[in-house]
Amino acid sequence: MKIAFACDHGGYPRKEPMLNHLKEKGYEVLDFGTDSEDSCHYPAFALPASEAIRDHKADKGIFVCSSGEGVARAANKVQGILAGIGYNDEVSHLIVEHNHANVITFGAKFRTKEEILRRIDIFLASEPQPGRHDIRVARMRDYEKTH
Repeated sequence: MKIAFACDHGGYPRKEPMLNHLKEKGYEVLDFGTDSEDSCHYPAFALPASEAIRDHKADKGIFVCSSGEGVARAANKVQGILAGIGYNDEVSHLIVEHNHANVITFGAKFRTKEEILRRIDIFLASEPQPGRHDIRVARMRDYEKTH
């Protein structure tokens, strides 16, 4: 599985542990940056990483900024992306099972390294559940195509 990774300066302190964790688990990682704690703008990294998923160059995405909110908002602007914030263990699998998320985001300022690494594993092990959730996801996808 290929993972698109993106972070801004706020997420940079968690970058190396996250990338190492993914590589140790055998994932191929496409790193869209950033590469320092110098102030930058999260859309410059989250948008190209999201486009890689849209264009089938990556299977899923893992993005991190200070809050998780900025990279989630940017990701969700790209057609075909369904991003959610992994703010606890349960939500980290529900965003996939119920919402068919293909991107998880994290707030480095509000989550420990251990919490993030555990939730990455939860997210990547989760599968969409068929049924009533399909209708909701289809409505979002249909809207996306017409607006």
